[in-house]
Amino acid sequence: MRLRKVKHAYERLKENKKYFIDNPIDHKGKWKEVFQNHNPIHIEIGCGKGQFITQFASLNPDINYIAIEKYDSVLLRASEKLEEVEISNLKLILLDANHILDVFAKNEVSLIYINFSDPWPKSAHKKRRLTYKSFLESYEEILTNDGAIYQKTDNRKLFEFSLESFNENNWLISNISLDLHKDEDIFNIETEFEEKWSKLGPIYRLEARKRR
Repeated sequence: MRLRKVKHAYERLKENKKYFIDNPIDHKGKWKEVFQNHNPIHIEIGCGKGQFITQFASLNPDINYIAIEKYDSVLLRASEKLEEVEISNLKLILLDANHILDVFAKNEVSLIYINFSDPWPKSAHKKRRLTYKSFLESYEEILTNDGAIYQKTDNRKLFEFSLESFNENNWLISNISLDLHKDEDIFNIETEFEEKWSKLGPIYRLEARKRR
């Protein structure tokens, strides 16, 4: 799917001072000051237009949520959706996941959501997959001791790759679903992508925690 570039997207994002954090690197280790509380922090890497994390933030006021997206044109859509609502426990940041250690300190995050990330199907590009070893090492650094990663994808090969990667890097995998929308035991909020494409095939899901 081709990304539609929105003119002056970054400048327009900066106008939304209620939700958009312009210099997230300045808040490394101090996100509780941003939210003005000591609640757990959950982040979504690749939030898209924000439907998933916005609904979670609304349902869980005692958790702080940070939506991460690397494309300003996409994050702008999430920002626009929030302009007419009041959600005090949600912030938006523009960030490439490769630089996540620049923004979050050790043990600062309790949960990471990775929803429908780019599968990078070519073997030569596997290091770009968000569950590749180098990314897992970064996640381990910022997660609390009991922290976890929740992943959803519609790409079977990416899911299999993730299972192998988590296992090889000493993560404990649980709550695996090979068809999430038929699994009544797992609570699910759909992303925009999921709503549109899930009818074409199953959604795969897992939870992973670092072995201690």
